Amino acid sequence: MPEVLAPAYYAPPSSGWRRDLLALLHPPYTAWHLSYVVIGASLAPHLDLLRLAATVVAFFFAVGVSAHALDELHGRPLRTSVPSSVLIAAAAIGLVIAVGLGIAGVTQVGIGLLAFIALGMLFVVVYNLELLGGRLHGDMWFSLSWGAFPVVTGYFAQTGRLSLGVLAVAAAAYALSYGQRSLSTPARLLRRRSSAVAGSVTLTDGTLIDLDQRALLKPLELALRAFSWGVVALAIGLAVARLL
Repeated sequence: MPEVLAPAYYAPPSSGWRRDLLALLHPPYTAWHLSYVVIGASLAPHLDLLRLAATVVAFFFAVGVSAHALDELHGRPLRTSVPSSVLIAAAAIGLVIAVGLGIAGVTQVGIGLLAFIALGMLFVVVYNLELLGGRLHGDMWFSLSWGAFPVVTGYFAQTGRLSLGVLAVAAAAYALSYGQRSLSTPARLLRRRSSAVAGSVTLTDGTLIDLDQRALLKPLELALRAFSWGVVALAIGLAVARLL
């Protein structure tokens, strides 16, 4: 009988609330994308820790809670047992908290922050529910919404403006997120939609290497693990350097 893999490498294979919570929160990926907020903020001439904390918390509730709850509600890709009503409530509460923090920040940052709030709501709802026929769902939109957008928002929340430097870093975050998507898409296919894999690779010296789900997943998920914690470490380093 083919082995049934967990829907994500960070989700325990056994069922239960702990497994469902870890699967829904996507800890490595959530930390990865929150790091872009920190990186963007760290590019500002002066780092305001209160603004940074508010921006990170807002993104946590928008991305880590609301977006992931909506994603699970749309097709149950993580196979959790969380009731739909709980997912809807989590998505709504997460978005309300994120928007509330954003609106509170308008008095400090300026009215331009409203545009970022509106874009954030658009990305969370339209992207994850694949509305508009899925036109805003795909590699490009993922890279824009979860890569470039957090960087520019983190910077704008600190300064009330944008700069050529932060746009260049946002482009780098876009590229990293595009690479992330290129790795995670086949990994999800193997974990969530394949029942068996059969094949082999014959080396030039005649050595035969059998291929299965785990063999194909290993390089993909090793790279995803390394990139996720690498971006987190980069964000911490930049923030500490700015503060010191």
